[in-house]
Amino acid sequence: MQVDIRNYYEVLLMEILRDEGLMEELPEEYLADLCCVTLNQLPVRYIRHLVDTYFFEDYNELQNMKNEIQAALEKSREFLKTNLKKRIAEEEAEAKVKLEALPIIENS
Repeated sequence: MQVDIRNYYEVLLMEILRDEGLMEELPEEYLADLCCVTLNQLPVRYIRHLVDTYFFEDYNELQNMKNEIQAALEKSREFLKTNLKKRIAEEEAEAKVKLEALPIIENS
């Protein structure tokens, strides 16, 4: 038996990313990280049929969900940016230590 369910927040997040042009703009690896970090901050709302949600959903509820996603997306971008800077600094420090450990060769 195959059950066709999905997380509605995931659907809305993908719509937002598409609407902002980020699906084409961002590298695939970064986009995957951004989606994971963002979705981990949000509640889960499972749906079976997207058409049903459009028919039955309340406009205010949809706006609240989109606002939650935008806030989580901003936090995720900042988190990934900070994490990248930290990783770069660590790699630079590690490279410096390796460079300093190299023997000095003098020309005679």
